[in-house]
Amino acid sequence: MKIQLLRHATTLIEFQGKRLLVDPMLSPAGEMAAIPDVSNTSNNPLVELPVEASTLCDVDALAITHLHRDHFDEAAMQLLPKELPVFCQPADAGAISRAGFLNVQPVDQELEWNGVRITRTGGQHGTGKIGQKMGPVSGFIIKVTGEPALYIAGDTIWCSEVENALQVYNPQIIICYAGEARFASGDPITMNAEDIEQVCLAAPAARIVAVHMEAWNHCVLTRSALKSFLEEKELQERVIVPDDGEFMVF
Repeated sequence: MKIQLLRHATTLIEFQGKRLLVDPMLSPAGEMAAIPDVSNTSNNPLVELPVEASTLCDVDALAITHLHRDHFDEAAMQLLPKELPVFCQPADAGAISRAGFLNVQPVDQELEWNGVRITRTGGQHGTGKIGQKMGPVSGFIIKVTGEPALYIAGDTIWCSEVENALQVYNPQIIICYAGEARFASGDPITMNAEDIEQVCLAAPAARIVAVHMEAWNHCVLTRSALKSFLEEKELQERVIVPDDGEFMVF
């Protein structure tokens, strides 16, 4: 299995000749408005894609964890081929279909696609009223014979849903959406460094990939800060913190 971090949560996953594009956010840098009332006032995304967006049309399917614009934006809706299979949470199927996609396959619990088993997991996109306002979010377990089991956690903090997914599915690779995204008030709505540590402790045999950093203006956890934390906790060999465009082979 080969995983390429493109930017933020957008990843390209290759296994057994298939290419799965996850959470496509394809806008040029600065194309979308900043999240208001946070210290970084730059428009989003903060950085360019490391590849030409048009090259990402050559994939076999899409997986979308939820419909916030940093995970599925207008540029992706316009550019990506409408006949591609799109795996999503049931709550988002209607909106994706209305965007013109013709092969939307909501994952209620699990489904099979060309020998690939895709299971949907839950999460908490923050706490309290903010978490409720952020709406439903999902992750996905990807299992295919001959490849390591992959868990894409999605936009979630460390919570019982994540802990349960680790216990039930025993993934060998875990993609965590870090960045410690937050608004002007309230708790983080994506994983912070301590949440990544909890994932490490709960899944001691897994390799963890931390993404979702340095591309959206309300993500405050940087790669360098996370790496320093991991070294302090002696977890640097367990967690990969890739740069945009970096390939990882498992």
